[in-house]
Amino acid sequence: MRLRLEHVSLERHARALLDDVSLTVEPGQLLALLGPNGAGKTTLLRCMLGLATPSAGNVLLDDDALAKLSPRERAARVAWLPQHSQAAEELSALELVMAARYRFDEPFAVTQREAQRALARVSVAGVAERALGTLSGGERQRVSLAGLLAQATPILLVDEPANHLDPAQQIDVYRLLGELWREGRSVVCVTHDVNLLRHLGDPERVRVAGVADGRLRFECGLDAPELGERLGLLFGVHMRALAIGTPGNRVLVPEGRA
Repeated sequence: MRLRLEHVSLERHARALLDDVSLTVEPGQLLALLGPNGAGKTTLLRCMLGLATPSAGNVLLDDDALAKLSPRERAARVAWLPQHSQAAEELSALELVMAARYRFDEPFAVTQREAQRALARVSVAGVAERALGTLSGGERQRVSLAGLLAQATPILLVDEPANHLDPAQQIDVYRLLGELWREGRSVVCVTHDVNLLRHLGDPERVRVAGVADGRLRFECGLDAPELGERLGLLFGVHMRALAIGTPGNRVLVPEGRA
């Protein structure tokens, strides 16, 4: 399923949050959105999900205008992992994941079975009956990812999916997202750490878009030679590329303000 934004702008209280943004995510593509705080990345995701209505322009899923779809129709096409979960802490992990299946007209037993399968897929089947408030940050994020799986949509929107996790958990989350992507899903991922994108796998297929002041500043591949320079201009820092591991593999490291 193709996700397309056509000249999308969004104003709130006479302030432009998005300004004439056009981009396309083809079926099975992965697009990473990078930019400074307040750049408009999360607002872009909210427009893609239908939680924010553009002041101008259109958001399309294939040839259907997102604004004309019902909440259940949108939930059949696009799933969202927000940066901060708003779920009630007394809910169990299993209950949260089952709730992600609300778009399906199916028996309770089927919903429960699919939720349990999703929890097992992300390696937290053992916390199914525990309340969310008793889980660690890493466990809770995996449960949220299980909800994405259980919703069974062709497009995944994820906002800082490794936020507040330790390095090992960050790598695990990105590897799992990479697996879901290679299974055929489209993924739009907001992140501040370009180097975590390496753990998705297939870096030559990852697209990176820079966002600042509500505008799309550039698009290029994760392996593009010019990415470090473009990110440096975006964040106002000097970026240095360091070769690691196998030939052609690198990390981008900030070296101070530009």
